[in-house]
Amino acid sequence: MSSDGAHIGAWRIVSRSTLRAAVRRLAPVMVLVAAIVVASAGLAADHVIKLAHPNRNDPFDNATAAMAVVFKSLVEAGSGGTLQVDIYPEGQLGQDDATVTLVGKGIIQSAISSVGGIARIYPLIGALDLPFAYPTISSTYPVFDGPFGQRLAQDIGRRTGLHVLGFGDSGGFFAITNSVRRIASPADVTGLKIRTMDLETHKLFVRSLGGQPIGLPWSEVYTGLATGVADGQMNPLPIIRFARLDEVQKHLTLTNHFFTPYIWVMTRDFWTALTAEQQAVVDNAVRSAIVAGRGLSRIIESSERGLPALKQRMSVHVPNDAEAAAFRQATQPAIKSYIETTFGQDGIDLMNDLVAAIRAANQF
Repeated sequence: MSSDGAHIGAWRIVSRSTLRAAVRRLAPVMVLVAAIVVASAGLAADHVIKLAHPNRNDPFDNATAAMAVVFKSLVEAGSGGTLQVDIYPEGQLGQDDATVTLVGKGIIQSAISSVGGIARIYPLIGALDLPFAYPTISSTYPVFDGPFGQRLAQDIGRRTGLHVLGFGDSGGFFAITNSVRRIASPADVTGLKIRTMDLETHKLFVRSLGGQPIGLPWSEVYTGLATGVADGQMNPLPIIRFARLDEVQKHLTLTNHFFTPYIWVMTRDFWTALTAEQQAVVDNAVRSAIVAGRGLSRIIESSERGLPALKQRMSVHVPNDAEAAAFRQATQPAIKSYIETTFGQDGIDLMNDLVAAIRAANQF
C-alpha cells in the first residue's frame, strides 16, 4: 500500500472515532433544537394581523398605542397562538388615509384611523362634527358603544367594504391653541391661521369664527406651527402634549367643541376568513383595547403629562357659560346647514340619530 493509501486509511479510522465522540457531545443540543423546531411549528399562527396606527408605539404615551398593544396581547393569548399581531406604528405605512386604503386592498389587515383617514371613502363621517354636542366626555362612550355606534359601523361597512371593529377615544374633546393671543371669544380667532384636519366641517368651524383654516399633514404640524405657516391648531389635550405642541404654542383655550373618535377597521375578507372563535377573540380584545385607550386618555389629561404640564408652558383659558354660548352660536348653525346641504337626508338622519343618542346617554 502506498504511503498515500496508509494516510487515508488512518484518517478514516480517526474520523469515525471523532465523529462518534462528537455525536455523543452534541446529542443533548440536537434534541433541544429538534424540540424547539417542533414546538415552533405547532405554534405557527394561522393568520397574521398587520395593524397600523399613527402614533409612537408606547402604550403609556397615547391612546392608539395603548389600544394596539393591549389588542396584540389579548389576541395572541386568547387565540392560543393561531392569530399573530404585528404592529406598524408612527405612520410607518403612510398617513391614515393611506393605511385605510391598504386595509381595503388587503395589503394589511387592520388600522386605527382618525376620522380624517376615513373621510375620503366615507365623507358622511362629517355629519358627526356637530360642535358642542356632548355635555361630558363620558357620554361619548355609550354613544359609540351602543346602538348608534353599531348602526354607524354597519353603514361604514356597507358603503366602503371595510369591517369596523370599533370606535376609540382620540384623546377627548378638542381645544384650540395658538401662538398669537388668548382666545376667549369668536372675535379673538379673527385672522388667525388655524391648522385643521382635512375635513370640511373642521375648516368651516374655523371660518365661522373668522379664522383661516390651514391644511397640514400631521407629520408637518409641529414645524408648521414653529415656522408660522400656521398660528394655531385644534386637538385634544393628550395629543397636544405628546406631540409637544406646547413648545411652539403660547395660548390654550378649552373650548371642548369637537369629539372625533378613532375608527378601527379591518379587511372584510380577512374578517370573514376567521373562525367564529377567532372572531370572538378579536371582538373581545378590541373592546378591552378601546377601554384601555379611554382610560389612558383620561389619566394623561389629568396628570403631569396633560393639562397640568400644559399649564407650565401655556396660558390656559376656560370659557365661562356666556363665552361657550357665543362659540356655539357662531359655529353650530353653519355646520348644521353644511351637513344638511352636503349630505342631504343621509346627513340629516345621521346627525339627528347622534343627537338622540347623546340625549339618551345623559338620561340618568
